[in-house]
Amino acid sequence: MTDATTTLADLRAAVGAFVSERAWEKYHTPKNLAMSIAIEAAELMEHFQWLRPEEAQAVGQDAEQRSALGAELADVTSYVLALCNVLDLDLSAAVESKLAQNRIRYPVERCYGEYRREMKSGEGG
Repeated sequence: MTDATTTLADLRAAVGAFVSERAWEKYHTPKNLAMSIAIEAAELMEHFQWLRPEEAQAVGQDAEQRSALGAELADVTSYVLALCNVLDLDLSAAVESKLAQNRIRYPVERCYGEYRREMKSGEGG
């Protein structure tokens, strides 16, 4: 599989088959999967903890580190896809919708070259 030839549907099916072959559906609740996403994301962050920006950039250039990062990203992505399967959520539609919201929230003419977080209503400063 490569990004150029594999669809999200293919990946969702592969994750679904993996789960089904092991009869793990009973463990794949939305709560458990959301927690697993957070746990795996924290493991990904550990690779960059305490590094200066240039050191963090170099991590992705080292073959061994790059492989470890790929494994962590695969874990995060697999749990995201498993959660989409459980919730019957169309991830592509969700991403497209979120990008449309962000285009309004962060218009190019105001945000080009700099990032300023816009607070949502109800958020404190």
